[in-house]
Amino acid sequence: MTSGVTAMETFEKGLQVIGNNIANVNTTGFKAGTTDYADSFSNILQVSSPATGASADTQTIELGTGVSVQATGTDFSQGSLSQTGVPANLGISGNGFFIVKDPTSGNEFATRDGSFTLDPTGYLVNSLGYRVEGFTGGSAGTAPATLGDVKLGTPPTGTTLQSVSFSSTGDLVETYSDGSQATTNQVLLQNYTDPSSLTSQGNNLYSNLTGAGPLTSTLGSTNAPAQGGLGTVQGGTIEQSNVDLTQEFSSMITMQRAFEANARLLTVSDSVLEDVVNMKTH
Repeated sequence: MTSGVTAMETFEKGLQVIGNNIANVNTTGFKAGTTDYADSFSNILQVSSPATGASADTQTIELGTGVSVQATGTDFSQGSLSQTGVPANLGISGNGFFIVKDPTSGNEFATRDGSFTLDPTGYLVNSLGYRVEGFTGGSAGTAPATLGDVKLGTPPTGTTLQSVSFSSTGDLVETYSDGSQATTNQVLLQNYTDPSSLTSQGNNLYSNLTGAGPLTSTLGSTNAPAQGGLGTVQGGTIEQSNVDLTQEFSSMITMQRAFEANARLLTVSDSVLEDVVNMKTH
């Protein structure tokens, strides 16, 4: 009965993970959750011992007490990139995360959700107004080299900004009304030695960046996209959820059947106990 109870409690948590995955099948940059299980401590009824003289060896007799959730993790495999036609939307093809900063608190977060926009003051921001980090301060003939919030530059005198575009290495190229261009910013990426240690904060953001082991302690030239194992940046795209509905439904059916089987185990255990009680009362 104990085994059945622990299994039902555990599989309920597993179904919650599956349900969350299915709910986020259309969430930009979402990474599917996973569940790992472990058997519970066993009751030892007999300890093994080696053979002595005429006595044969003694085998261990143990009874398991059920199952528990060992860990929940995240599948960080690549999601497909979808064309949006919005130049400020950025998708990562390969490894790495965008770093965004809350301008009020200064807290930084990692994200794969590149549905960015340019706010009225020229900053590249996410839906919460958090600013994308990278090199800024570039102009015609001068490469961006100041680490900070990505922000549009000042157009040359007598011109106006016509359009912006991003290269695969994260360069923000501004085109002006006179046909001239300037690379004013470069979006940088960060990768981690243990991405599974990142903590989901909602809104497609991850915290606990230090605990996840950033490959570089401070963003710099080695964080440029397309180098050092980092992926490339695709302008005008966003990364879709990596949830595989076929796999999730298959897992859900398996989990449901396991839940039902253990519910049946409780029913059988109850029936056996009822028979024992009736024997005692007669």
